[in-house]
Amino acid sequence: VQLQASGGGLVQTGGSLRLSCAVSGIIFRVYDMNWYRQAPGKQRELVASVSSGNRTNYGDSVKGRFTASRDNPKNMVYLQMNSLEPEDTGLYYCNSRWRSREYWGQGTLVTVSS
Repeated sequence: VQLQASGGGLVQTGGSLRLSCAVSGIIFRVYDMNWYRQAPGKQRELVASVSSGNRTNYGDSVKGRFTASRDNPKNMVYLQMNSLEPEDTGLYYCNSRWRSREYWGQGTLVTVSS
């Protein structure tokens, strides 16, 4: 199983980034997909989820700014991040979960400069 996140980088406050996560080795369509982030010195937090049924949920701090989506035929999940703030800085991970099975990607770094 592989989850390969990409798309991170350095962006100024107010800018945008689009993260992608390529998934292989699982029956992608049945898994709920999640984006987590971990800021320096802080615990990992859930940023956004897109369920197997394509329902989305967001953390309070990103509602209205981030949009999660998935493309089942391509085994891809995305996180469109707009109006980025320095507080969004961190390592972003994609995660897949189905019943007792859970897998993590390696993370992609997002840095938002003020």
